[in-house]
Amino acid sequence: MSEVRASGVPERLPETVWLQVPPLSARVSPETIASTLARLISSGTATSKADLGRVTGLARSTVDTGIRALESIGAVRVGGLQHLAGRGRPAEALEIAPDFGRVLVADCGAQQVRLAVFDLGQNLLGSADLQLAMADGPGPVLDTLTGEAARLLAGIPGGATRLITVVGLPGPVDDRHGTVVRPPIMPGWDGYRVSGHIRERLGGRVTLENDVNLRALGEARARPPSPGPLLFVKIGTGIGAGLVTADGQLLRGADGAAGDIGHVRVPDATAVCACGNTGCLEAVAGLGALSRAAAGPAGGGPDAADDFLRALVHREPAALEAVQRSATAIGEVLASLVHMFNPSHIVLGGRLAEATDELLAGVRSVVYRRALPLATRNLTITGSLQPDDAGCAGGFVIGAEQFLRPEVLLERMAE
Repeated sequence: MSEVRASGVPERLPETVWLQVPPLSARVSPETIASTLARLISSGTATSKADLGRVTGLARSTVDTGIRALESIGAVRVGGLQHLAGRGRPAEALEIAPDFGRVLVADCGAQQVRLAVFDLGQNLLGSADLQLAMADGPGPVLDTLTGEAARLLAGIPGGATRLITVVGLPGPVDDRHGTVVRPPIMPGWDGYRVSGHIRERLGGRVTLENDVNLRALGEARARPPSPGPLLFVKIGTGIGAGLVTADGQLLRGADGAAGDIGHVRVPDATAVCACGNTGCLEAVAGLGALSRAAAGPAGGGPDAADDFLRALVHREPAALEAVQRSATAIGEVLASLVHMFNPSHIVLGGRLAEATDELLAGVRSVVYRRALPLATRNLTITGSLQPDDAGCAGGFVIGAEQFLRPEVLLERMAE
């Protein structure tokens, strides 16, 4: 079953996101300058030539040349006038041309997928929610996903023109080879050519990313740059974390496995995890573990998680007690991460975190109690700014930054 939403009137991203701007030096290529200007315009950081000159320190002639190059390939257009305080002529307000490209995002959880199509003006052109179980295997899941995506794109004017697809998957991702690597809750996906499957059906470029990393990036880029990293923790069927540095970059690690905190061992825990080890945080404190324990020996079947969440909403004592135990285990692990990375924000998301404030309150209590005062002096621990859309926002950021990379702009200029 799927719920499709498409409209002729574009919606906006829930929060305007900013794009990363590499530092400029005195000796850079024209396409690098054009890329920098385009990212500043897309983020709303600078929207007139005068603003771009002040922010970058570039000469007016250099800015003019870069803007002309962007206009010549249809990447930038004049969107109106910028009225300034005092006298003087209004400046032209620049914007990224929305139809310069399309970004299709597939934010995949263990049981559901959200599809969203954006133009480069950060407008949401259409979306669909699908009930898809990753455990059904890559062939059936990707066939359904790409079929729904193709129908969604077909209903949008210029739908698949200049398309980049960004896919978030709930497992360790090897984007260099377009595969996932031994994902515990995705049987049959290990080594499968996910990117190739999607590219064959939809065309364009395809990028894979871990689903928690997408949400972490979406959360971080919807907030003003901060003095420290942002740590996003998704608490659903599994548990994972994504870390975004103060300058807005994802910390993926050498092989893309950074942030897999669901498999940190909890002392004295004996529960067997889907990964084959015992005592993993996910096997103790994840929604899957809590719902199976609540259902008893029968295991509760496919609706066990929904049944447990309903019990939480009705504040049944057994469910609340289970969440408090979960919060304690998660909080202990996060207190260690606070000492390791000294984040300025910890954001909790995922189905379990969004179902009750008890989890957030419990995690806060443990982290502030266990971590040293210096590490928590400026630390905020909150729920998500955009619980339903953070993954889509992160996917848009990745896609938009690819469209505005110097080498991609250079290809367009060469055309």
